[in-house]
Amino acid sequence: MKTKLRLQIRFNETVVGPGKIALLESIEANGSISAAGKACGMTFRRAWQLIETVQEALGQPLVETTVGGKGGGGASLTTFAKALIKHYRMLEKQAYDSAGPLFQLLDSAEP
Repeated sequence: MKTKLRLQIRFNETVVGPGKIALLESIEANGSISAAGKACGMTFRRAWQLIETVQEALGQPLVETTVGGKGGGGASLTTFAKALIKHYRMLEKQAYDSAGPLFQLLDSAEP
């Protein structure tokens, strides 16, 4: 057995977890909500819905978009979104580090 940890932060009836964080990281890497959604296995519409849900719950913009045209549109993360990713990843690492002994115990258990 391989024990895993899934960290979710719940607030205002909204959840921020590994999927939404990965989507934000993909927007940063791809410069596009559409490309980020595709990389995460979802449609543009679904990606945008997830972003809007978190933005509304936080009252903070996470993504800045530019309208398409001759050069095409794009998306980038706000300073707040970058800080959210940074702190989530730090918390995730701390949780994994703290859970090490428990993971070893669970992984060594006979089924």
